[in-house]
Amino acid sequence: MPEKKTIVILIADDDAEDRMMVKDALEESRLKNNMHFVENGEELMDYLHHRGKYTDKTQHPTPGLILLDLNMPKKDGREALKEIKADEHLRLIPVVVLTTSKAEEDILKTYDLGVSSFIAKPVTFASLVDVMKTLSKYWFEIVELPKL
Repeated sequence: MPEKKTIVILIADDDAEDRMMVKDALEESRLKNNMHFVENGEELMDYLHHRGKYTDKTQHPTPGLILLDLNMPKKDGREALKEIKADEHLRLIPVVVLTTSKAEEDILKTYDLGVSSFIAKPVTFASLVDVMKTLSKYWFEIVELPKL
């Protein structure tokens, strides 16, 4: 089995319970990657641009994958995604939307903005663990990611 790459995962989700479930599901799927969390689109952009409390690049390294909720306060995931994909230094980072929305409009808009994948959050923890296992296998064992 190929060695998993140590890629930082940045999870942007305003719901504390959802953040904990995603963290637990990733750990349950035996993912060893470092995870960092932000609670809204403004924090996400601050993290990616190393502004404010995220200036220390060793503590807040550039992520190799972003898991993005769409419905967040201050700046929602759609706005943040648009900014990420418009930035020449950030647009190579794969962004996976992980949201409760199943609206066709959200699916179309996020793919139009350049999202890598769109996943509706599973309802049960067991289903979330299955999704995280598949996601981590795909992104960290199969796909060749750019060196950022």
